[in-house]
Amino acid sequence: MTLPSVANLKAQAKRLRAALAAKGQDISHSQALELLSAQYGFKDWNTVSATAARPNQMQFAVGNRVSGTYMKQPFEGEVLSLTRVGPAGQFRVTIKFDTPVDVVTFDSFSAFRSRVVVLINGDGVAVKRTSDGEPYLRMQRAD
Repeated sequence: MTLPSVANLKAQAKRLRAALAAKGQDISHSQALELLSAQYGFKDWNTVSATAARPNQMQFAVGNRVSGTYMKQPFEGEVLSLTRVGPAGQFRVTIKFDTPVDVVTFDSFSAFRSRVVVLINGDGVAVKRTSDGEPYLRMQRAD
């Protein structure tokens, strides 16, 4: 979910305002910025502009090929969904693994996962951690 630059967001708001004006709906530039912010899942313009100005934005999108580790096991897969969760830069990601991942480390027992839903930060690292401190998921783009 790559967020456009602040300049591009302002240009989008300007185009939105012009399009609405052409249909007889006059709004201020400030209102256009707020509407655009809501479209990107942010509570207001200040939050979206601060996020867009940061260099480490979310680099994942629905349909991306990703790889990494889930519960310390390697995987490759596809991002099926990605939803912003709150203003703190966290996302709920659903990944479908190409090959099911065995999340149990015991030799006599297995539990395979084909699809997982994990809360991540914008860098692709899970918020939650295992009992030994390792994040549930670490992912990067594979394409």
